[in-house]
Amino acid sequence: MGDIRCNLSKILGERRITQRKLSEISGLSLYTINKLYNERWEGIGRKTLVKLCETLGVQVGELFEYVSETDQKGLRKPLLAKGKQENSTPKIG
Repeated sequence: MGDIRCNLSKILGERRITQRKLSEISGLSLYTINKLYNERWEGIGRKTLVKLCETLGVQVGELFEYVSETDQKGLRKPLLAKGKQENSTPKIG
């Protein structure tokens, strides 16, 4: 099974912003930010997500990314090919 990766540590590192500074600016607890930063989170609330996106000026897709199990092993094979529907019926004739 794949996983969702949080890019908060990467974003903060690139911008040289500390977790504490993000907490002060965003109003989010240092505990919440630390859990996301260290990939120890299980879920995230909508309000938290909005605060992070607004504070950092990013889209959700920049903050989080899906990593498939095969991506984690260096191989990538999507379950469904792009542009094809799961239950498509071949045309006959």
